[in-house]
Amino acid sequence: MAIENVQQLLTEQLGKNGSTEIFTTGAQTSKDWYAVYFPITSVVASIAVADATGESALQTTLPAGTTLFMNVTAITLTSGIGIGYSEGIIT
Repeated sequence: MAIENVQQLLTEQLGKNGSTEIFTTGAQTSKDWYAVYFPITSVVASIAVADATGESALQTTLPAGTTLFMNVTAITLTSGIGIGYSEGIIT
């Protein structure tokens, strides 16, 4: 993931690139999110992260306002809401 300029970064952060998915307790698989934001307190049941170790430590309750900046490839919540951000257009 390479950010070409500040405008591209802002566009992605605001979800204006067609690259934002809002999810609840359904399993999210085959994702390529560079960030996941939790607007309310959320309980992570499982999470998979590319190129990282120890992600099982994130299987916990995350307070409202938490953002995970990592390449999340799969996640399941027991409760709460997540917003996943990716670079490309969602198909």
